Amino acid sequence: MALLVQKFGGTSVADPDRMRAVADHVARCRRRGDQIVLVISAMGKETDELLHMASQVSSKPPGREMDMLITAGERKACALLCMALADVGVEAHSFTGSQAGFLTDGNHRNAKILEITPDRIREALDSGITPVVAGAQGVSADRDVTFLGRGGSDTTAVALAHVLEADLCELYTDVSGVFTTDPKVVPRATKMATVTFDELLEMTATGCPKPAMRSVEVAHSYQVPLHIRSAFTWEPGTMVIDDVDAKHAGENGMEQPIIRAVTHDLSESKITVADVPDQPGVSAKLFRALANDNINVDMIVQNVSDQGRTDISFTVPTEDIDRAVGVLEAGVIEALGAKGVSTDDTIGRVSVIGAGMKSNPGVAATMFETLADNAINIQMISTSAIRVSCVVKSDDAENAVQLLHTAFGLDQ
Repeated sequence: MALLVQKFGGTSVADPDRMRAVADHVARCRRRGDQIVLVISAMGKETDELLHMASQVSSKPPGREMDMLITAGERKACALLCMALADVGVEAHSFTGSQAGFLTDGNHRNAKILEITPDRIREALDSGITPVVAGAQGVSADRDVTFLGRGGSDTTAVALAHVLEADLCELYTDVSGVFTTDPKVVPRATKMATVTFDELLEMTATGCPKPAMRSVEVAHSYQVPLHIRSAFTWEPGTMVIDDVDAKHAGENGMEQPIIRAVTHDLSESKITVADVPDQPGVSAKLFRALANDNINVDMIVQNVSDQGRTDISFTVPTEDIDRAVGVLEAGVIEALGAKGVSTDDTIGRVSVIGAGMKSNPGVAATMFETLADNAINIQMISTSAIRVSCVVKSDDAENAVQLLHTAFGLDQ
């Protein structure tokens, strides 16, 4: 008998028919002897609808009330799924994040998990009851409801699998696994039978939408077995494996491809702070001010100094760009002695990822040559041990993905 944590995304429980399909699946798992803990997202686009409704009644809704509003979607879905499970003979109880024991910090809209005490979940399992947990939520030390952010249900499931010492965490979604790139951009993209934690972390950090990056970080940190699969076909999906086990994956023969995936991300914008003094402490002051306002900075490039002055460019999520500029113009630019700040929201990031590049030279050269041969200009470059990323014009991003997918032999 295995203990499985199964997370179902919004499209997987979007309507009554989908609810019944999930209930039938859980009943089959129970009949074969498995214990199941379910983590459920809000139905369909309900979170988006709640956010839209909030924007209609308030220009700047308080974070505490937003968390109360958004987390209602998951609670509603949990109760409905328990009703569907009752109809197929499975006794199930729904639990909010706080009832499931999720203690978080007080950062509304993007809370971090501090501790999990899943006593009620264990009691339910011991009594033969299937727990159905509302995803992406918890409670703060001040006893306020908190929301873990977009994709937080994935994080809920992985964290719960860790503390319950589950045999496997299954993330069910509307795609059949992790692909070599976005199939909507490259129809020849193929599903990977396995992917390493390191590769998947880089993929989710550079544009792969599922699973949520935070969930992969937690799974990697605590070695939670992870399976990404479809709730529509129920076929085997993509197993996430540790680097130590990668040599045993063998899906493509004795040696894995140098590059496993190509990703792209159109959700960031570029900010350039012009003509700052090229001296110690300038970058520290600049990025500390942004960090203090919880603005996440990604790629950073500092130009070569000219007569003791330089430009610093960096990328931030487009949704944060106005706030970032506001922080800089509120005194940082003047304090640094910079000439000003400019923005560009017409950029896209394209990345090639693969553990094989650690021992194979020429990946960056092939990437740059492919883009150059097709007149795609590179604005910024960043690298890690298993990734090379380039910022290009947003209009060129999808073409770049298609070209690179072919150049690195990932086409079917």
